[in-house]
This record gives sequence, structure tokens and C-alpha cells, in this order.
Amino acid sequence: MNFITILIIIFALGIIVSGIMLLKQSAKKFNLSDEQRDKIKKRNKEQDKKDKDD
Repeated sequence: MNFITILIIIFALGIIVSGIMLLKQSAKKFNLSDEQRDKIKKRNKEQDKKDKDD
């Protein structure tokens, strides 16, 4: 391998690692209220019931 090939590989790995780190930093958790959580649970139960019927 020559110098240019090694440099391109290092550059590509740097781009991949920095992209992963950026995604990790920008990820946010949802802050849901109790009411919203209850609606989600109710909706999931309804969907499960519909799936079993089909």
C-alpha cells in the first residue's frame, strides 16, 4: 500500500466515526407526559387486538 491509499482509508474512517459521534450527540429522549404515555399504551393495546383478530 502506498501513502495515498493509507491516507484515503484514514480519511474515510474519520468521516464514519465522526458521523456516528454526531448522531450520538444529537439523539434526544422523548419527554412524554403521563397522559401521552397512557394514550400510547391504549393505542398499542387496540392495535394488538386488531392484529389478533386479523
